[in-house]
Amino acid sequence: MGARDVHVRGTLLGFAADALLGDPRRGHPVAAFGRAAAALERRMWRDHRGTGALYVLLSAGGAAAAAGALTTASAARDAVGARTRTRTCTGQRSSVPALALTAATTWAVLGGTSLTREARAVGAALEAGDLELARERLPALCGRDPQHLDAPAVARAVVESVAENTSDAVVGALVWGALAGVPGLVGFRAVNTLDAMVGHLSPRHRRFGWAAARLDDVAGWPGARLTAALAALAGPDPRGAVHAWRADAHRHPSPNAGPVEASFAGALGVRLGGTLSYGGRVEHRPVLNTRGRAVRSADIERAVRLSRRVGVLALVTSCLVGTAARRPGRGRGEGGAR
Repeated sequence: MGARDVHVRGTLLGFAADALLGDPRRGHPVAAFGRAAAALERRMWRDHRGTGALYVLLSAGGAAAAAGALTTASAARDAVGARTRTRTCTGQRSSVPALALTAATTWAVLGGTSLTREARAVGAALEAGDLELARERLPALCGRDPQHLDAPAVARAVVESVAENTSDAVVGALVWGALAGVPGLVGFRAVNTLDAMVGHLSPRHRRFGWAAARLDDVAGWPGARLTAALAALAGPDPRGAVHAWRADAHRHPSPNAGPVEASFAGALGVRLGGTLSYGGRVEHRPVLNTRGRAVRSADIERAVRLSRRVGVLALVTSCLVGTAARRPGRGRGEGGAR
């Protein structure tokens, strides 16, 4: 089994694990990385961009390097096992260590099931008329201030979060996994986590978090465009999605959230954007899909279903990319003598 075959099969297994089980309930590797990164930030913090860049290099670069070392070790173990089986004339090759590593890493970095579970919980509270419960559950999805939001504003926040996190927690990871294997999966998730921790424009992180925010923009670029394209393809209104993407995405302050949210808005026929508040800081964002209507609580389930379809299509795309990236003729030499 070639390296690309191993990655494709491991990705399928990891995606299935996320779909069936959601995030690991104990010992989540991303949470462990976040705690380590927070401890490092407390030691390294300076109000300086260069220090912040070094922090990102040590945190995200260290995580990706560790993943690369594990990948190399699992490949070496596979090679030893293959030579042993050749000597015993079994003619079989196994890639269990590499397969398990890819599957476990994919499961750990994906967050599609947890995303949809939390979104549906807020939607159920809104449908039941329990605005306070909906406000209480909202911070599990996004960092905006929920206490003064009415029901339509909470619903809009959920749909925007589902759109953006479909790119960040599912599609982007699959893209980087297809491009760079396990180190790509880990590196992307590490960069995305650092951006959430220090990449926002708070007084403490305005300079220190600059590198994390910019690197996240670069890493998220391909996944965001693929997410927007797949939302247009899989949504109920493809023309509306493409129109909103082309007309409004560039007006969003985020180069990656703009295409994703605009495409989701057009596909669902709703308006996103507008006034919101983060940590007491009020922002007036442009409206995405001005031809759409206001978001309703029922649109949360529609957004969740669209997110799931986009995730499946991204899985198929990443597997096709991984298969196509195999070196020509490699498979002929894997089975021994011809």
